[in-house]
Amino acid sequence: MYIGDISEKGLHHLVNETVDNSIDEAMAGYCSNIEVTINEDNSITVQDDGRGIPVDEHEKLHKSALEVVMTVLHAGGKFDKGSYKVSGGLHGVGVSCVNALSARMLSQVFRDGKIYQQEYETGKPLYPVKVVGETDKRGTRQQFWPDPNIFTTTVYRWDIIASRMRELAYLNAGVKITLTDLRPDENGKTRTETFHAKDGLKEFVRYVDRHRSHLFDDVKHSDYRPLRREMEAYFGSRFVYYRYHRGFNKLYEEEQQWIDGLFRRYGYTAPRVYDNYRTSWKY
Repeated sequence: MYIGDISEKGLHHLVNETVDNSIDEAMAGYCSNIEVTINEDNSITVQDDGRGIPVDEHEKLHKSALEVVMTVLHAGGKFDKGSYKVSGGLHGVGVSCVNALSARMLSQVFRDGKIYQQEYETGKPLYPVKVVGETDKRGTRQQFWPDPNIFTTTVYRWDIIASRMRELAYLNAGVKITLTDLRPDENGKTRTETFHAKDGLKEFVRYVDRHRSHLFDDVKHSDYRPLRREMEAYFGSRFVYYRYHRGFNKLYEEEQQWIDGLFRRYGYTAPRVYDNYRTSWKY
């Protein structure tokens, strides 16, 4: 995890890393609601309704998987193959660094009808993972207090966090992200805003284009993922070259014919390679 610096930018990156763990669960299909709270003391709480971080004993380290995730770098995904590795916020990478950079952190997991809890100071556990209650909820709740001995400021800005939560909502269609600021303003009022984009990136385009004249009635959009999966299966490692250079330098005739047919099935015109690997996409 690289937080950028120890000033305002790095401070807000702690929020991004923690929320990205919940986004991982959403992208895997297990989470639909994420709550982010700026508390009155400038601590941050992030809670989701995902599966909850595993709490069983780690077979090699002989301690709770939750403690390993929270205190050991690169621990994520080792407990459940394919879990926590989709969005870029990886359970056990970002969150363990957030823990290390926090004066205090409280982790709670709602799983199997129980509430599991562990607290930390400067990244070190204060006690083993324990059961503190029963619940019918599922998910993970993280609360952290950034370490003032590390950061030059520990005051969070609403606009920075709100901007990132809005982006995540657009990028993850259907996920509801609720941001709450419990710090009263000059009128004594708190603030809450919900970010939810049913249509994902289509709604983002509508948002950024809302003050302009439109050439079309609505945003045109299609899902390229089935097409991509077929190309990956057909070309194997050569697809990486296609992806990053936006075209093949050399295509065998039969490969170009296969691409033509594939794109036609999905309603596209296949790209053609020009100088400098540029392609022409027609929708």
